[in-house]
Amino acid sequence: MHLSPFFPAEPASAPIGEVWFTAEDNLTSIGKPLQSLLAEYPGMLGTGADPKHPSLCPLLVKLLFTSDRLSVQVHPDDEYAAQHHQSLGKTEAWYVMDSQPPGEVAIGFRDPITPERLESSARSGEIEQLLDWRKVSKGDLVFVPAGTVHAIGAGLTICEIQENSDITYRLYDYGRPRELHLKRGKEVSTLTRYTQVSRTVELSPGRTQIADCPYFRIERLAVPAQLRAKGQNDAYLLLVCLEGKGTIADEPFAAGQVWFVPAQARGFVVDGPHSEWLLAYKADEPYAGLSLNSGIL
Repeated sequence: MHLSPFFPAEPASAPIGEVWFTAEDNLTSIGKPLQSLLAEYPGMLGTGADPKHPSLCPLLVKLLFTSDRLSVQVHPDDEYAAQHHQSLGKTEAWYVMDSQPPGEVAIGFRDPITPERLESSARSGEIEQLLDWRKVSKGDLVFVPAGTVHAIGAGLTICEIQENSDITYRLYDYGRPRELHLKRGKEVSTLTRYTQVSRTVELSPGRTQIADCPYFRIERLAVPAQLRAKGQNDAYLLLVCLEGKGTIADEPFAAGQVWFVPAQARGFVVDGPHSEWLLAYKADEPYAGLSLNSGIL
């Protein structure tokens, strides 16, 4: 897959699998890496900060573009990642922005297996048949807790929101010559069927909560004309533009951009008729300071 239409300035002939936004060395619109800003102004994260990693944005946002099946992999939880890598664990969620045939993901196993079967099937390639492959469509949300064995198939454009960790144990890679991590993978994998049920909650017209876990809340926002934020949010907010264009706090926005709203920021307005967004943040309750309206007073 290619970066267009999100990044039309990039060469169309250069396939790039993923784009990272809130990593430590990502440059911000003011010219400084995000890590430098957070070190200089630690209060930007507010209650969303991780006390063990105070200058790290705890959520990483990615866009993924797949032309082939990605490797079968698994991620550790916080305890294992801290013990072995001094890192956060990796629970994640995938929002499907586009799905072309075959348009499928693997998540968990069709039937429970043993650690020994996991290793032998990963070495032989049988693991492809043991995984539970599911069709996904535009607008679907797939929640992937740490420990879930998974793979993303071809033909998908996905916005991934995850704990900010790059710890991945690769179990199978379709014969590609990359390192596998079977010992670690066996230690952290959940070897049963995937039983998570995604619940959507309409918070208000145009505002729907699509994921809620200890690490993040994710909402889908359909902006009829304007989105107004009162500000004074306890935790930082991440706004991911999926579709549309307009202005946010009087600055132009377009699809494929991620906007970081610091904790305790001043109020702002998004002028973007018919724009679509994801909103991600960490909080015990939905953020009360948002309203969507037609723009007519």
